[in-house]
Amino acid sequence: MRAARFHGPGKPLSIEEVEKPKAGPGEVVMRVRAAGICHTELHFLDGTLNLGIYPITLGHEIAGVVDEVGPGVEDLRPGDRVIAYYYVGCGKCKYCLRGEENLCPRPRAEYGFISDGGFAEYVKIPARNAVRLPDNISFEEAAPIGCSVTTAIHATKKAAPAPGEYAVVYGVGAVGFALIQYNKLVGAKVIAVGRREPKLKIARELGADYVVNAAEEDVVKAVEEITGGEGADVVYELVGAKETFANSVKMAARGARIVVIGYERGAFEVNPLEIVVKELRILGSVGNTLAELVEAVRLVAEGKIKVVVDRTAPLDAVNEELERLRRGEVVGRVVLRP
Repeated sequence: MRAARFHGPGKPLSIEEVEKPKAGPGEVVMRVRAAGICHTELHFLDGTLNLGIYPITLGHEIAGVVDEVGPGVEDLRPGDRVIAYYYVGCGKCKYCLRGEENLCPRPRAEYGFISDGGFAEYVKIPARNAVRLPDNISFEEAAPIGCSVTTAIHATKKAAPAPGEYAVVYGVGAVGFALIQYNKLVGAKVIAVGRREPKLKIARELGADYVVNAAEEDVVKAVEEITGGEGADVVYELVGAKETFANSVKMAARGARIVVIGYERGAFEVNPLEIVVKELRILGSVGNTLAELVEAVRLVAEGKIKVVVDRTAPLDAVNEELERLRRGEVVGRVVLRP
């Protein structure tokens, strides 16, 4: 089969012929029909995220059909439409036992990170990681659910915004779009912050109560004006830069929660006094749980969350599309069709 392989930081992905996987006990092989390109892939390429495992097939947003089932698999059959949950925990640690495989320190697999992922024609996963996909969700819509929508759900549950609280979505990409919608579902007042008008336009359409163009406005001042001088109760930090983190602390209300989702190279700088005086809570948020993927699929199927797909592209175009993402030209997700 054909796959887009990662050979280490600083090198483009290469399209190669590799052996098609075979389903073992309790496993299925998926025929990949759609695979989303996440910003995480850029972090692999530039070395910001270096797990030291390569060559490897990237891609963790994966939707398709069951192609083969292994021994012991009874509830799935070839042709079933599914989306992949990309974590496989050890199943024994305290995190796995409470359903938090995303925090497992000894994962057995993590597709597109330490295990071959979905930038390929086929991928092998445990049957329990194959979540059924309703017929009213296309494969192109489905793939980004696996990370962008689930990441938003997970982060929102960390922040726990109450109805009527102000929530800033600082960075309006694919995850940001999902955050806007999920926070509206739980009753928050959403302030979307971005630098490109096409993205801010989508943010408005998806229900953001306010939008702030960071290229034209003082973000902290704008948030203070919107909130009547109180500041935001929740800030979702999706950029991961020194400036945006500093702004997040400044715009936060007393008792606010700052949820860090984005990351870049380098350290954040903040005066601890600002955290102490305001009694801020700074939380990290990574990935999602299997239960959150099931919830995300349901919400998209019910029309309560819309997935924004920028465009679809063939596997051969993966490097070109990664560069478009790097330049900030992508609105939503680019989805590969291996």
